[in-house]
Amino acid sequence: MDTSQIYSFSFPTDVRFGAGAVKELSAYLKSHNLSAPLIATDANVADLDFFKSIIENLKHANLNPTIFSEIHPNPVKSDVTLGIERYEAASCDSIIGIGGGAGMDVARAIALGANNKRDLFDYDDLIGGDKYVTEPIPHFITIPTTAGTGSEVGRSAIISEDETKKKRILFHPTLLAKMVFADPELTYELPAKITAATGMDALTHNMEAYLAKGFNPLCDGIALEGIRLIKASLETATNKPDEDSRAKMLIGSLMGAIAFQKGLGIVHSLAHPLSSLVDMHHGLANAISISKGLEFNIPGQEQKFSKIAQAMDLKDQSPTGVINALNELRSAVNIPDNLGSQGLTKEHIEELSDLAIKDFCHPSNPIGVKREDFKRIYESLI
Repeated sequence: MDTSQIYSFSFPTDVRFGAGAVKELSAYLKSHNLSAPLIATDANVADLDFFKSIIENLKHANLNPTIFSEIHPNPVKSDVTLGIERYEAASCDSIIGIGGGAGMDVARAIALGANNKRDLFDYDDLIGGDKYVTEPIPHFITIPTTAGTGSEVGRSAIISEDETKKKRILFHPTLLAKMVFADPELTYELPAKITAATGMDALTHNMEAYLAKGFNPLCDGIALEGIRLIKASLETATNKPDEDSRAKMLIGSLMGAIAFQKGLGIVHSLAHPLSSLVDMHHGLANAISISKGLEFNIPGQEQKFSKIAQAMDLKDQSPTGVINALNELRSAVNIPDNLGSQGLTKEHIEELSDLAIKDFCHPSNPIGVKREDFKRIYESLI
């Protein structure tokens, strides 16, 4: 990959990928007769120099951006409601999501609710809410700043209830971005711990998608290449980042989000309650849970684990070799291997297990999961 070039591709979202791609944003907006975008991001990103530079460039081009950054790390419904109010008050004509998963999810949910006026959770995909998405979605653009969730190419948003913290999934094909500006330069100054956690999140997406039950050879092929890129790049991107490792991580992350249209699995159902209950970073929760979750999936999946091992370029191509390699990679990027390190105790296990069995990811796991399975795995992690 020549990191000095900017590439265009579609799958199916149009993507401009390469260092400096975000500088094309103003010209893109003008070419579509858009002048008043709502910029949805989180407070941390809004305070960074590159974000301020993006806003300055938009204003210099005589555009009128409105910044909305009142977003929780694990977004809740009230974040979206406030964002829709801001969109309407400023008479915005488009929405730009800038950031990681939180910023992207809220931006996409605002895009859903801007013209579709039912209660937000009426659109929950798990209760057939997609049938209520009848109105047009505003022009929607995404700009990732982490190599993790891959939300820039997704068509869903995960938003929690304010009170119960139960996660709800909003999904519709029209929620795909019209354009993605995937610029590795925006990830260059990520702290090592965020690079590590988001990178392990992307690796989890690819691995779980590949193992998910069902037939989707396109997603399987993409997932294996995503695994290869991330395994080859994450340690360097975390500890001694360079342009090549950052670019490959961004591509691997994007691939994971495309691949998990096939489904996810037990690791995400272990991780989601950790975010809901104790506000743990989603990538960190996946990183701590991945080895134990994948161990659960070994029976009957030995051939697929061998393919994963090949993608990771491992000498030991057994399932145990894959698990050992995951543990070594996690250690190399300074992520702990237990939940006790994050303040979790055995007192949390029952509530975590209750949330996990209700989670929407494990139904696509290759092996059926019971509440007692979740409880046992949480016990082994604390």
